[in-house]
Amino acid sequence: MNSKVMNKKLKHMFPEHHNLMCILKQEDPHFAKLLTDHDELDREISQLELDPLNHIHENIEQLKRKKLRLKDQLYSILQRSAHMNVSLE
Repeated sequence: MNSKVMNKKLKHMFPEHHNLMCILKQEDPHFAKLLTDHDELDREISQLELDPLNHIHENIEQLKRKKLRLKDQLYSILQRSAHMNVSLE
């Protein structure tokens, strides 16, 4: 994934965890994979939504739910990591 695009998306996804996301993106392969998967789903959904015939397509809703689950997983990792960092200080 283009790091410039990724950095822009990181700023908007969880702005309160921007620095931690940048660190985890570099240091945690699982977290980086979740980010990549989330971005790919986002692009796929955007492409499907460009076609008016796809607006009622059930697959879009399934993809959106999958994207939301990925976002929940990312947030959970961020919460754990933020809590661990506070505990270590």
